[in-house]
Amino acid sequence: MANKHILVVEDREPLLSLLRTVLEEEQYAVSAYREGHVALREIVANPPDLVILDLRLTDMSGRDILETLRDHGDGGAIAHVPVIVATAATLEADTLSQVIARNPARYANVSVLQKPFELDDLLIRVRQALGEPEGNQAD
Repeated sequence: MANKHILVVEDREPLLSLLRTVLEEEQYAVSAYREGHVALREIVANPPDLVILDLRLTDMSGRDILETLRDHGDGGAIAHVPVIVATAATLEADTLSQVIARNPARYANVSVLQKPFELDDLLIRVRQALGEPEGNQAD
């Protein structure tokens, strides 16, 4: 699992910091952004192995970022980057889950994680998205 690059987009600094710490403890390389526009530029310039994306950002919608990634290029690396969408907005999470279910080819590697979530649940999702074995966590 070492050296997989995860890009986190979350506008709430305490959660962004926590996610960075937890993921780095798992030996992932982490880039963390509070602004969607900056994160999107970075994803396009240097596609990560995984994006963890908040839906409600201060400067743009996380949904817009997701759609931009899925629309990008001729099926290149950016269009296939796995995305974990993390949101506290129940209605938005339900709507996005329905969109994913209706178009499984487009959203094959996108999952929705409802906030608040347990960190262990997030790590399970991360490993699944990266195609890694679950492994046993020792605390």
